[in-house]
Amino acid sequence: MGNVKAEKEFRHVVRIANTDIDGRKHLVIGLKDIVGVGIPFANAVCAVLGLDKTMKTGYLSDEEVDKIEDVLKNPNKYGIPAWLYNRRRDLESGEDKHLVGVDLKLQWDADIRRLRKIKCYRGVRHALGLPVRGQRTKSNFRKNKGKALGVKKKKKGGKK
Repeated sequence: MGNVKAEKEFRHVVRIANTDIDGRKHLVIGLKDIVGVGIPFANAVCAVLGLDKTMKTGYLSDEEVDKIEDVLKNPNKYGIPAWLYNRRRDLESGEDKHLVGVDLKLQWDADIRRLRKIKCYRGVRHALGLPVRGQRTKSNFRKNKGKALGVKKKKKGGKK
């Protein structure tokens, strides 16, 4: 009649959705390390599967890891509300999606490429390396403008 956690095998690294997660972290915080999953979505995954949010990620069984990956791939199958998805009303398909990992990064790149191609304001700002969302540029974002040029001094002892 030992502790349930003592009976389970502890793994120091758990791989979920092609991401290595530290086994010492709480489940919600560990899921947050996956690109495209925030704390609200991680809470929803734990609630849908009936997992304890505060359990250590290293105590997850292989079946639980497979269930978590399935929820991340098909959240509407498990009843997670659409307002938690990161890609609602997708431009090409028009449906609500939730992308994680490499798929999300590829979609971001495609979106920025599309904005540049149609030459909208945001696309032009991306192309020039300037801030896109209306921040002021007088004092910030200096590192993007290139090397600062100072005033050159005249050489002493030049032509007379």
